[in-house]
Amino acid sequence: MAAGRIDPMEQFHVAPLFGRPMNLFGYDISFTNSALFMLVVFVLLAVFVSGGLKRQLIPGRWQVAVEDAVAFIDNMMRVNIGPEGKKFAPYIFSLFFFILFANFVGVMPLAILPGFHTFAVTSHITVTAVLAFVSFLIVLLVGFARHGLKFFTLFVPHGAPGWLMPVIIPVEFVSFMVRPFSLGLRLFVAMTAGHILLEVFGSFVVQGFASHGPLGFVVGVLSFIMIVGVSALELLVCAIQAYVFALLTSLYLHDAVHLH
Repeated sequence: MAAGRIDPMEQFHVAPLFGRPMNLFGYDISFTNSALFMLVVFVLLAVFVSGGLKRQLIPGRWQVAVEDAVAFIDNMMRVNIGPEGKKFAPYIFSLFFFILFANFVGVMPLAILPGFHTFAVTSHITVTAVLAFVSFLIVLLVGFARHGLKFFTLFVPHGAPGWLMPVIIPVEFVSFMVRPFSLGLRLFVAMTAGHILLEVFGSFVVQGFASHGPLGFVVGVLSFIMIVGVSALELLVCAIQAYVFALLTSLYLHDAVHLH
């Protein structure tokens, strides 16, 4: 990075934490900043869930929060899939709260502390793509295990005229196969765009105040106000994107269970 220039893409750089990269049989096995923050998210999720394992007769706030979270996912499964959706609740619960915690950790202002910098793992397409394709694989396994080759009738809408089938079936098939790509890209783009926007406005603040001029001061103040607003919006986006990812996965599971 050149002097006086802030690169908004630098925050997404994956780098080993312990010096030089570590290789094993030609594969890079370095423990990176991305792996560190995924581990942090896992620990936070485990600690959160542990509060619901106390099973106290008079639950505390922590236990109530976990029980409400479980009830929220159970209700989503019941509404979108039906009684059979309960078996998928553990996966959707893990998926939703992993994304939610990863999103929130990624926007924590740890950079104000010397030597600290947050890393948004959901702003990397490799992470969101894995989550999307694992969800899609589960949908396929459930669909074929439950219906066999009848699962292909998912591409034949009820009531559609037969003469339109040569057009409808390819369209339905393509729209079905696009699901994992849209699922992973939606989360990746939303989180990446928000972090880039915060970095850009942050650079305006630094450069505006560093100019020591009245115009620079005005630009710096306005940019700081924009950072506050965008940060609030980003917190909302963090929750919405986690919910959308879990909701769409449950709807795809509904198709696998009920076909239509």
